[in-house]
Amino acid sequence: MKTLLALVFAAWTSFALAQAPAAELPKPGAKDLCPVCGMLTAKYPNWVATIVYKDGHAHFFDGAKDMFKFWHDPGKYAAGHSREQIERIAVTEYYGLQAIDARGAWYVVGSDVLGPMGHEFVPLASAEDAADFLKEHKGARILRFDEVGAALPVMLDEGRFE
Repeated sequence: MKTLLALVFAAWTSFALAQAPAAELPKPGAKDLCPVCGMLTAKYPNWVATIVYKDGHAHFFDGAKDMFKFWHDPGKYAAGHSREQIERIAVTEYYGLQAIDARGAWYVVGSDVLGPMGHEFVPLASAEDAADFLKEHKGARILRFDEVGAALPVMLDEGRFE
C-alpha cells in the first residue's frame, strides 16, 4: 500500500511540476537569437524554450533540442554562464502552446512532427499526453528531462533516436 501511495504521489508531483505556471517568464524579442544555432527565436513561438538566470537574464531557444545542448555545456554557448546560475527552465508544451517547467515535462523523440531545426524533443505536459502523441505521431520513445544525455540532441540532428 505504501508503494502504491508513493507512486501516486510521484505521478501527481510530476504532473503538478509540468503544469506549474511560468510566472513572469520573459518572451523573446524580435532580435533574440538562439545561443546554440543563431536562429531568431521569436519566429517560432510554438517551439520556444527559455532558460532564466537568477539575475534575470534569459536565453531563448528555437526548441528543446537546442536548450538541451545548452544545458549540457552552457559555457560553450554563453561564456560565464553555468547551470548553478539557472533559476528556471521552460519549454512550450505542444498541445496547449503554454510554457511549462522543462524539468517536469515529458518529451517524445522520433515522431513525424518536426521543429524549426528538424527532429525535435516534443514537450508534453503529462505522461498521458506523451503516450497519445507517441502513438498518433509515430514517435520512437518518451523521455524525462534527466534522461536526456548530452549525446541525444546531437543524435536527433542526425535522425537517430536510440
